[in-house]
Amino acid sequence: MGTASLSILAPSSKPTTPVSSEEVPLNPSTSLLSSSSNSTSPSTHPHKITSTTILFISLLLITCIALSASIAFAFLFFSSHTHTPTPSIETVARPLVKLRKPVVLLISSDGFRFGYQFKTATPNIDRLIANGTEAERGLIPVFPTLTFPNHYAIVTGLYPAYHGIINNYFLDPVTGEGFNMQSHEPHWWLGEPLWETVVNNGLKAATYFWPGSEVKKGPWTCPYNFCQHYNGSVPFEERVDTVLGYFDLPSDEIPAFMTLYFEDPDHQGHKVGPDDPEITDAVANIDRMIGKLIQGLEKRGVFEDVTIIMVGDHGMVGTCDKKLIFLEDLVQWIDIPKDWIQSYSPLLAIRPPVGVLPSDVVSKMMEGLSSGKVQNGKNLIVYLKEDLPARLHYSVSERIPPIIGLVQEGFKVEQKGSKRKECGGAHGYDNAFFSMRTIFIGHGPQFARGRKVPSFENVQIYNMVTSVLEIQGASNNGTASFAKSLLLPSL
Repeated sequence: MGTASLSILAPSSKPTTPVSSEEVPLNPSTSLLSSSSNSTSPSTHPHKITSTTILFISLLLITCIALSASIAFAFLFFSSHTHTPTPSIETVARPLVKLRKPVVLLISSDGFRFGYQFKTATPNIDRLIANGTEAERGLIPVFPTLTFPNHYAIVTGLYPAYHGIINNYFLDPVTGEGFNMQSHEPHWWLGEPLWETVVNNGLKAATYFWPGSEVKKGPWTCPYNFCQHYNGSVPFEERVDTVLGYFDLPSDEIPAFMTLYFEDPDHQGHKVGPDDPEITDAVANIDRMIGKLIQGLEKRGVFEDVTIIMVGDHGMVGTCDKKLIFLEDLVQWIDIPKDWIQSYSPLLAIRPPVGVLPSDVVSKMMEGLSSGKVQNGKNLIVYLKEDLPARLHYSVSERIPPIIGLVQEGFKVEQKGSKRKECGGAHGYDNAFFSMRTIFIGHGPQFARGRKVPSFENVQIYNMVTSVLEIQGASNNGTASFAKSLLLPSL
């Protein structure tokens, strides 16, 4: 299976919840020859004939016994090798040993491209994989494959067009107000994130950094000591220790849902690209943090009880000077002023002023890009947003500018040329690119050990969490039946 089947929401409606060896029987009977005293055959040497017959029968019996023994031995030998005891297959969730109720810990390693786990020894991540469920070829992010749109998609089960965070930076087309990664006003953040859902169901939640977690919305008040305000300078070890401390609370006060966020290896990926030794070091450090977490949970006797879901938000791809497209090169066909641009790369977003038809802009841009006269022009395709591939689910929101350009993997769009160094790493591209995939690992009572599942989109995780916690979730773009198919049924 590639992408899981997902329900698509109509623009005019609220999101709805749709994604042994065979044995040959032995026949030991054998015809034995016997002499008859009533035989009519002449016998001139009766003693000789009798001795010969007896000898023949004896040899035949010995042969049969030997043959039967050989067959029996062969049967036992091959049975012991081809019919080894079948290990017990988990068909239901493992019972909780110490915790009274399910607890889900959702961990994000930002920019953890699928395949990074093979760059270096990752014994702790490997342990989660070996004893849990893994998306065998990676988790598929939503488009655009950026940090804020994807983190909020994971916790709401909604595509960006529905949860409202359509980019890391964008403008409200009505008010002109700008959104950035420090915007905590609730009107930007649509949908119902998991911490809000958990509180709605009478349970406690705790967040140690996650985009949107500081927004006070609905019953979620970002409570003191259970909602950490983002500070990227906080050491990873301190973050792990704080989460472990929640398990030292009285049983009824342990949050049912927790988040834990690490900026790495995204931080390094932007600086040096996905193939630098600095990435290897960052991945090894994330593995150490997972080891510290596991050891702390084991010390408290709750490791096997806690459901750990480890994900990334997107992948990473390398970029370099030769992979640049300059909008100024289109001036022969159309002038694209800077104030029309809401984002350049890897998602080109253009909102022309009133009086300029978006369709005319797209037509002239594509004429230039396909002319062969624009450097790297063939690596940018410009669409009216309603003409984008439906699989991107990126058209219904008014916040999405009317013109969207899809940039080929590893290329960047800029206004005009410059002499600055342009090599590093980037993400945000079409989520069909394998380089944009990240990881999914589920470990805990309801995840089968050693199971591999096909890739799926991260909007499925919301329903997965609500299923584990046995709570009622909000409407979303995921498929409840698909989420449950990844879990073992409860006892």
